[in-house]
Amino acid sequence: MEKCEGIVIRQTSYRESDKIVRMYTREFGKIGVVARGAKKTKSRLAAVTQLFTNGYFTFFGGNGLGTLQQGEVIETFSSIQQDIFMTAYATYVCELLDKATEERQPNPYLYELTFQILRDIDEGYDPQILTQIYEMKMLPMLGLYPTMDKCAICGETTGHFDFSTSSNGIICHRCFEKDRYRMHLPENVVKLLRLFFIFQLDRLGNIDVKQETKDWLQKAIDTYYDEYSGLYLKSRKFIREMDKWENMLKKDSDD
Repeated sequence: MEKCEGIVIRQTSYRESDKIVRMYTREFGKIGVVARGAKKTKSRLAAVTQLFTNGYFTFFGGNGLGTLQQGEVIETFSSIQQDIFMTAYATYVCELLDKATEERQPNPYLYELTFQILRDIDEGYDPQILTQIYEMKMLPMLGLYPTMDKCAICGETTGHFDFSTSSNGIICHRCFEKDRYRMHLPENVVKLLRLFFIFQLDRLGNIDVKQETKDWLQKAIDTYYDEYSGLYLKSRKFIREMDKWENMLKKDSDD
């Protein structure tokens, strides 16, 4: 019998009334368990196995899937559950975590980061910015280490910087001619990318930026992920389509 604190990051139907639940836990990292009868509304496991739920779990372990015995809800993130936009971003966070991690590789920092991101989304902070922070923080988990504190080519720390996927990081104006396909970004966007990658989430505070800045950030992050991560996530595609529709609706209302 094992006990842990975890977040439900994925659930799938199994047989008539069971679920297979994927959790990211503080103690064990990512684990999978069978929750018997959890699809029944009156099941004692129904609430604690809902997507995004943070709780205490007791399960029988094994080489494959464990068997969930009981659970106690700590936090349901109810605002996320009730808002389609919050749900979309939270789903992407969980899918990225699932794809970027291996089974039973504990990482308490990553657990806390994921909890903080979900909590802040639930409390109404900008989900797009929070997700962008998470994407930058997840790069080392994917074995990716872009140079963000100095020029990736010459090592200079001062000057004007652009973003270069081919050089794996930012490059200064002295080296611009060495990458004519570099991404020219506004100065504040480069600074934010550096902050997102280097600083701890609790040191960043509430970041309030214009939509144009968020669009630039997303373009840079998406370009880097597409080049290096090897991931194709359905939830990311859904968010991009959702953002397009939202921007179109805003434009129509402004007109």
